[in-house]
Formats: sequence, structure tokens, C-alpha cells
Amino acid sequence: MIKFFLMVNKQGQTRLSKYYEHVEINKRTMLEAEVIKNCLSRSKDQCSFIEYKDFKLVYRQYAALFVVVGIDQTENEMAVYELIHNFVEVLDKYFSRV
Repeated sequence: MIKFFLMVNKQGQTRLSKYYEHVEINKRTMLEAEVIKNCLSRSKDQCSFIEYKDFKLVYRQYAALFVVVGIDQTENEMAVYELIHNFVEVLDKYFSRV
């Protein structure tokens, strides 16, 4: 199950966040900061799946934009990785040149 969906730029600013479980506002800020730090610090040669606390992070970079999805331990990482790509393709078709 997807727990949250984030779109973040290279400077670490959150551009879009959607939570599918209730998380308090102050905890969201801390969670986003830690997740962003973990994803931005990794090189392109490293895997796009990270085990973080009690869930997994699946992220993908498109130019200066990172798309990060938090999932539970039972979810298929590759399916979520493809979901991210399809989501970006839809945005690109709709808005042209995302």
C-alpha cells in the first residue's frame, strides 16, 4: 500500500505531497526532510529503493525533479517504480514538457 507521494526539486523543496495515511503536520515536515535527505544524497549508480524505518522508499529522478513514493514492506518495488514513470508520462502529455 502506498503511504505517501512526494515531488521534490534538487534544492530539497517539496513541490507536491500527498499522504494516504493520517500524519500530523509537524511529523510530516520531519518525515519529508529525512526522506529528501536520504534520496538526494544517493548517487545515480545506487539503487532507487531504500529501506527506511518501517517502510520502503522508491524514487526516480527526472532532471531536477525527484518523485518519491513511500510504500509498506509487502508492496512490489518495481511496480511502484513503473507507476512513477507512468505518472510522469501522463503529466508530460497533459502539460507538455513536464
